[in-house]
Amino acid sequence: MAPRTVVEWQPSYSIGMKLVDEQHQVLINLTNKLFENCMEDQKRSRSAFLQTIREAVDYVGYHFSTEEKVMERVNYPELSYHKQQHADFVREVLSKVEEFNAGKPRAPLNFVYFLRDWILHHVAVNDKKMGEYVLALSRSGELHKMTVRVKKDETKERVQIQ
Repeated sequence: MAPRTVVEWQPSYSIGMKLVDEQHQVLINLTNKLFENCMEDQKRSRSAFLQTIREAVDYVGYHFSTEEKVMERVNYPELSYHKQQHADFVREVLSKVEEFNAGKPRAPLNFVYFLRDWILHHVAVNDKKMGEYVLALSRSGELHKMTVRVKKDETKERVQIQ
């Protein structure tokens, strides 16, 4: 049986930055994993959902850190607005987790749809603008050899921008 999906990566979602695009694909895969967990029997669904939501929340933090470091490095003019959107997202996730912990029956599925919609809107609108800005800098020659390295340590990946 083919896995159930709630969203699939499309080339049109690409913002033109390989590292960020790959991270967006991971977020979409985690959203689909959460959706699959929602389709399982209730008891198995809850424990799998909890495990996957922890993974998703950790990865979102890592991803936001990557984007924000890139934006800082290129002096992105909408950095503070973008950071505020990330902070708003985190607050909303905490609210959704509270609903889940309170045992609201539709909380897991509502969370999946929230995550899907937020990712797609954020990527399509805000991250696209960031990608266009970085591409314009690159084309104009103003972007001087920016390198993005992902370093792994014992606990998690770290992003280093030079």
